[in-house]
Amino acid sequence: MQRALPEAPGGLILMRIAILGTRGVPASYGGFETFAEQLSTRLVARGHQVTVYCRSHYVSPRQLEYHGVKLKVLPTIRHKYFDTIVHTFISSLHAMTRRYDAALICNAANAPFATFLRLAGTPVALNVDGLEHKRKKWNWLGRGYYRLAERMATLLPNEVVTDARVIQDYYQAEYNTPSTMIVYGAEIERRHDRQAVRQWGVEPNRYVLYVSRLEPENNAHLVIEAFKRVRTPHRLLIVGDAPYAHEYIRELRERAAPDPRIIFTGFVFGDSYRALQQNAYCYVHATEVGGTHPALVEAMGYGNCVLALAAPENVEVLGGAGITYANVDELAEQLRRVLRDASLVAAYRQRAQDRVRQYYNWEVVVDRYENLFAQLAGLPPPRSSNLSLPEEAATHTEQTTAKL
Repeated sequence: MQRALPEAPGGLILMRIAILGTRGVPASYGGFETFAEQLSTRLVARGHQVTVYCRSHYVSPRQLEYHGVKLKVLPTIRHKYFDTIVHTFISSLHAMTRRYDAALICNAANAPFATFLRLAGTPVALNVDGLEHKRKKWNWLGRGYYRLAERMATLLPNEVVTDARVIQDYYQAEYNTPSTMIVYGAEIERRHDRQAVRQWGVEPNRYVLYVSRLEPENNAHLVIEAFKRVRTPHRLLIVGDAPYAHEYIRELRERAAPDPRIIFTGFVFGDSYRALQQNAYCYVHATEVGGTHPALVEAMGYGNCVLALAAPENVEVLGGAGITYANVDELAEQLRRVLRDASLVAAYRQRAQDRVRQYYNWEVVVDRYENLFAQLAGLPPPRSSNLSLPEEAATHTEQTTAKL
């Protein structure tokens, strides 16, 4: 029997929701953290009570709240293979005693801990992210665990959430498991701010931007090599870092050392990150593994002409709103092309923002999560959503055919 909707003053629907499996908020690492920040703060603004579980080496234990979101900071083991799962294990034990109306667990690696929450009576949605077993950073044991976790993700939570049609199709084909597809969102804005980007020695519209964790499957080395082949006064900003990829990052810096145009910024978040995105001449995306990549959608929302590696997930997100490439030679050629044609860049900037407006609007993404949580909690859906799902990877995208 469906229970009645609890209401706060003003008629807002109230649920008690937990988000587990990220490093925490405010975002200071990657896509899942930005997602948790956007989702949690927007749900709180709608009248829900949201708790985000945070890791003590990313969020201060003294920080109890962020923009109305309750923060529960817990310890973990700082290790490449144990950081995520140990923290989610501890978080799930804590969450068992709180009897939330619904919980969202992020990352398929955390699938086993859905059982703990369900035993305590809390329904669970699991956002599986991308296909982690394909990442080069994992050894055979890590890849094997992720394959096992994928299987558990189809069995243990109440609902599987995918953020791209490519990932949704994979779970259907590989495990015969349907999933709820809810994409990642992005803000739509473009505002020139010379002062904000000068700290990195660049001017608006005078640099090429690359953003990612600096891990091998994200192909920063490919971007560096392509840019070195292009004669231009523009600079290349490499934005990002990685806690367990010291050797790869050292290799990247060695590749870039002969070219003073290439600048490493480290991680950048908040207003500074938005300024870098909104003031770039164009944006290069080179990730080959995962679902919907947050930095790619953000780059589009901030009005960038995007050049993306022609992986299926990237092609799906771009639709007809960007340019794809398949290898370092093609990226170098496409960079030359956009750097000499400002009208082409302007056209793709408009297409990118139009596509985000149609398919990747944060408010409607939150509508869908809110409806999902209500469904899990046995409540009627509080919102109607008019956001279309992205169509199948568009065949009209500017797509190259050469192999990597």
